[in-house]
Amino acid sequence: MDKRFWISGFAAFLVLFTGSYLVHGMWLTSDYMRRPQLFRPESEAGSHFIFMVLAFLSMGFAFAWIYRQGISTERPWLMQGLRFGLAVAFLTPLPMYLIYYVVQPMEGATTAKQIIGDSISFIVAGIVVAFINGTGRTERA
Repeated sequence: MDKRFWISGFAAFLVLFTGSYLVHGMWLTSDYMRRPQLFRPESEAGSHFIFMVLAFLSMGFAFAWIYRQGISTERPWLMQGLRFGLAVAFLTPLPMYLIYYVVQPMEGATTAKQIIGDSISFIVAGIVVAFINGTGRTERA
């Protein structure tokens, strides 16, 4: 685990954490306010915030680690990052929010926004991690 791993893991954490705040803390706030029974009260949620940070740290470093397992020296880093971010979006937010839609009384439009918003965050994180790691060579393709 070299310096690029640590930098890309922290960068992925920042992108995913910030993306989550923008999607869930800003864009979807009014949607979530229509279903308060599904969420902790704000007064209680603050005491659990450290678990949110730990979850996103774990996600960021796992994201970077998995990405680095499949770097190709023959493909441009940008395409690798887009492909990886899209694959992760199909693996995590898409099925997760569809499952939540089945088991929770969430509106379809809110579910679509969750999928779109988190997918964009994963794609951006993929691009950022790919940029930092390049094509596995010392120079960027």
